[in-house]
Amino acid sequence: MGTSKIKAGALQFTLFVTVIIALLLMSSILLIHTHKQFKLQSNIIIETAKNANRGIIYALHNNLNLGEFAPVDIANEDYKFLKVHREFWGIFDKITSYSQIKNKKYKKVALLGAWQPETNKTALYLKDNYMPLVLVGNTTIQGIAYLPSKGVKAGAISGESYHGTQLIYGESRKALEFPKINSKISKMLGSLQYKIDGIDTSQFLEANSGNIYKNSFLNPVQVLYSNDVINLKKVKLIGNIIVQSKKKIVVEASSILKDVVLIAPKIEIKQNFKGSLQAFASVSISVGKSSQLNFPTALVVNDLNKDIQGSKGKDFFSKNITIGNNAIIKGVLIYLGGNKNKKFKPQIVLNENAKLIGELYCNKNTELRGTVYGSVYSYNFIANKFGSIYQNHIFNGNIKTNNLPKQYLGLLFTNSKKEVLKWLY
Repeated sequence: MGTSKIKAGALQFTLFVTVIIALLLMSSILLIHTHKQFKLQSNIIIETAKNANRGIIYALHNNLNLGEFAPVDIANEDYKFLKVHREFWGIFDKITSYSQIKNKKYKKVALLGAWQPETNKTALYLKDNYMPLVLVGNTTIQGIAYLPSKGVKAGAISGESYHGTQLIYGESRKALEFPKINSKISKMLGSLQYKIDGIDTSQFLEANSGNIYKNSFLNPVQVLYSNDVINLKKVKLIGNIIVQSKKKIVVEASSILKDVVLIAPKIEIKQNFKGSLQAFASVSISVGKSSQLNFPTALVVNDLNKDIQGSKGKDFFSKNITIGNNAIIKGVLIYLGGNKNKKFKPQIVLNENAKLIGELYCNKNTELRGTVYGSVYSYNFIANKFGSIYQNHIFNGNIKTNNLPKQYLGLLFTNSKKEVLKWLY
């Protein structure tokens, strides 16, 4: 009897050990399988994200039609899919890359700007109007300067002469054909006021004091619109948002704006405001003193399209961009004017101690009293001093292209090389 009990207990123990070993083996197999599946899913997610990057790279090296979805050939497998979409966000190209592998999807959005060479950067390109450029006071031009056939010379205004030791601190070249902004940008500017046409009413916002709106660039655009004046006071607007008024937009220092687009005949940015935005007007843009507009800011007055001028009479001579004293702009200033005669009025005014870190493009008159760390492209210069107007004069203005940050990307000209200016969120 005792021997049988021992054998039965041994058998039970053996069965118990066998079950434990089987469970351990099954657990190991399940763990290995789970690990393999997790690794496979992780690899798919990583590859999907990498393919989205490939879409952005494809857009950098290929000319894409606006508004179209361009397929990108990445493999022969039917379960892999990649396409890119190009549109404008302000004056910059916005590229959205859509990547999918099986049921895994990934989107990436980038703003593109024009690449600047590390050497041989243009400091000044002045159209040849058969008048010399005259430098007066504490004026400095540092970098490559494209000058009229009459060249450059020192001058004097009310007894104050040029204080520099040389005229151009860099290479001087002859101005030939004035650089042209990318033609698609010009076309876009002409139709910008109609950008909100067709947008669903559910995408419209209200501009009440204290409101906070954040909208990802992965979502449909949101719009704040009014036929009357829009006063942005104590509001917070971030991301994929357009603010448009039929009359005027006023931006108070109490508001926070980041990456938004403003559209109106007149746009006024109050003193001490800090933020980043793109502003598009048909009459005027003013930036108050001590304001700081961070990169990538673009301030554009477009007077080329008759349909969007929105003004007559007194507004004819007030079409301009004015940057107040001690203001700092990081980005682009653009004035595009028609053929009407505004010979003795400046269309872009950079006041005393104001700084532009980027590019200034004006196909009319520029009054440069502040400093541009970057490039200036202008048809003409104006100096208003002591009740008199001096044509093609720069008085106490500075252009220093060597101080432009190496990572700066900006205005697209014809045949510009594109790079990623900013990854959007």
